[in-house]
Amino acid sequence: MTRHQKRLSVPKSWPVERKTATFTVKAGAGPHGEAGVPLLVVLRDVLGHVDSKKEARYALNQGTVLINGDAASDERRPIGMFDILAFTEREEYYRVFPDEGGRLALTPIDAAAADSRLGKVVGKQQVSGDAFQLTLHDGATLRVGADADYTPGDSLVVDNETKEIVAHFPYEEGALVTAVAGTHAGEIGTIEEITVTPGSGDNAVTVSQDEGDGFETIEEYVVVIDENFTGGADDESAARRTESDGGDEA
Repeated sequence: MTRHQKRLSVPKSWPVERKTATFTVKAGAGPHGEAGVPLLVVLRDVLGHVDSKKEARYALNQGTVLINGDAASDERRPIGMFDILAFTEREEYYRVFPDEGGRLALTPIDAAAADSRLGKVVGKQQVSGDAFQLTLHDGATLRVGADADYTPGDSLVVDNETKEIVAHFPYEEGALVTAVAGTHAGEIGTIEEITVTPGSGDNAVTVSQDEGDGFETIEEYVVVIDENFTGGADDESAARRTESDGGDEA
């Protein structure tokens, strides 16, 4: 397996310019799968907090860069949708939010909002002890009791310290959602109708908007949120979209 990553072949979600240089840093193993953006790209190309991999490693060794409440130590650690990025010395806090076109962007949040993160339930299976295991969109798992009323498609807010569920947003008609992929990535609206497709086809979701014509997309592309996740997402995240100057792996 190659240790190099060409900019032209990075996932669409990566906030990097593709024609300014040939290579960029390759993401390491971790959450979010292939869509995960290496932490170095966020630190260097998006925020401009460091100029090189060496500086990033030094910053991480200070233990002041947190991802979902845990100190980050690997500059290649993948960052993805709804992760919470905290810089304790700078008192800066960000939520990774999908922007227009499906690119991941950073939305500034306050310290209190950085104590928990949102996760979409993508799997549920019964395990020993009369319990269920929930799998979230980033690969994280949660064990819940048999009486817990969570289903795939729902969204949960998980406390970063205790890993306990502190809020539950059901996937249902009338729920507030954001599209995280597809043509309408970054758009926000309310589920008007969920159309179940027989067989193996994708279920369709019709979303209405107070301002706009609304849109239709597939179930996989929407995530239930609440109004706390919409504040400034359009304007602030756009301001954080990378204007990369072509940094490479050095």
